[in-house]
Amino acid sequence: MFSLLDRFARVFLHALDPEDAHRLAIRGLQVAPLPPARRDDPRLAVEAFGLTFPNPVGTAAGLDKNAEAVDPVLRLGFGFAEIGTVTPRPQAGNPRPRMFRLRSDEGVINRLGFNSEGHAAVCARLASRRSRGIVGLNVGANKDSADRAADYAAGIAAFAGFAGYFSVNVSSPNTPGLRDLQQAAALDDLLARALAARDRSASPRTPVLLKIAPDLTPGELDDIVAVARRRAIDGMIVSNTTVTRPAGLRDPYTAREAGGLSGRPLFALSTRMLAETYLRVAGAFPLIGVGGIDSGERALEKVRAGATLIQLYSGLVYRGMELVDEIKQHLATAVPNGGSLAGLVGADAEARTAEPWPG
Repeated sequence: MFSLLDRFARVFLHALDPEDAHRLAIRGLQVAPLPPARRDDPRLAVEAFGLTFPNPVGTAAGLDKNAEAVDPVLRLGFGFAEIGTVTPRPQAGNPRPRMFRLRSDEGVINRLGFNSEGHAAVCARLASRRSRGIVGLNVGANKDSADRAADYAAGIAAFAGFAGYFSVNVSSPNTPGLRDLQQAAALDDLLARALAARDRSASPRTPVLLKIAPDLTPGELDDIVAVARRRAIDGMIVSNTTVTRPAGLRDPYTAREAGGLSGRPLFALSTRMLAETYLRVAGAFPLIGVGGIDSGERALEKVRAGATLIQLYSGLVYRGMELVDEIKQHLATAVPNGGSLAGLVGADAEARTAEPWPG
């Protein structure tokens, strides 16, 4: 029955403006009488960043920016949920329209610009939660901040005790100058301050992850990984949306819209960047793979390219919530008898990096 309702809901939501549809979907999750999630196949359990995930499939930041539907999302069968990006002070983000569907490409362009209700509102929601489940907190900076690194540190301090892990988002293309924080010197300072804020907390040590863009050069990626390893962060998320537009898009008119492209057209680039990162990290910490996952096969490709965990968002727009179970079933079937998903992580990374760069 839920599957049928999900399909009807997608037809209805796709008739609306993308941002209005997203808002309505969040409202629907808040009121839907969802049963508790079914117990996961034990082959899908994952240990990463000192945490135990019941399965490796999570939601990417952007799906639930303000922690309005955390527990309903987890009841849909996700192994974890990442909320945000959350900025210290509320901000409206960029003017609308700022979300666009590329229907024939199964992609999405957004230029939301860190629209956020701010730390206080999101903290209040997380404090009122009664359910368990791993919730990651994606922290960002206000557009008009004079010290953006301080904003990230403030986010980590504000949410200590509420977050299962933190994601430091310096890779959104929709806040001017934000990606400059991926440059080695700026990144080193930011991570030092973020980790210091984490370590000052009285709460148990919370993992800190770095979320990067897919549009980096190999040299830039070298620098980022070197800083990440030197600062001993707990993991990386690969990747955010891309400002490039792959050749062969079927909707070139909508593709001209400014903003970050996600969904199916992002898969090749983000997966190549994942494999490149995996080889450079050399086992120092786990990676989360995100970008273009819309089937069990593509989820497995992410794992084999180097992802210990994966995240979804745009794929749900076109495939619906059935995608979660499809991915989990496919991954469980891929695990050899007596083995674990960990044995598949990175199996194809070297081969993928030998292929021509996605264009």
